[in-house]
Amino acid sequence: MLAQIVRPLVETQIRLLANSQATEKTLASTISCWLGYLGVRTEVSKLAPDSDRISVSLTVGKPEFCNQKDWQKILANLLDSEVDQLNCSKAESAELEMANLIQLSRLLAYLIQVGSPDSHLDWSILEGQLAPLNLNPPTLAAIRSALKVPQSANLIEKLDPDLAARAFPLAVKIAWMDDQITPQESEALKALLNAIAPDLKV
Repeated sequence: MLAQIVRPLVETQIRLLANSQATEKTLASTISCWLGYLGVRTEVSKLAPDSDRISVSLTVGKPEFCNQKDWQKILANLLDSEVDQLNCSKAESAELEMANLIQLSRLLAYLIQVGSPDSHLDWSILEGQLAPLNLNPPTLAAIRSALKVPQSANLIEKLDPDLAARAFPLAVKIAWMDDQITPQESEALKALLNAIAPDLKV
């Protein structure tokens, strides 16, 4: 019933809108008017043509038929939802960063191991050698932990390009710590370059 009453009025407004010289202002007030038929008070803050549609940003006030208690509850629920989404986003970001830290530390540990295959790695000495890389404490701790077990070159194949690009300059510096690059280090660096740009095989 409501559609039958409102539709002719909307069709008239659309024809008037098409002939308006102030299209944006007129459309904003027209949209507010349309929602007003439903008892919803709105303010249009942004209009933007998007292909065959128009993107609209709205500020919605309390509908006429909504009591204040329900409206306040709706607002409170929305705020709680924003907090939950923010916390979830932070947790996902922290989880991703931890996964990247583990991969990076294992890769750097692998470079250290192949660079000194026949020598015992003394962390007290190695930590001083790594100092110029300005690695943060969590990364150093992760490398130290990764050095306790043999690492494999296969982990390079699993690196995404962004992480490989982040690791490459550190890998080069580690490979040059003893002023020479072993064949294994050279292969690892090539694999890193291929991980950064898979289409450009080195």
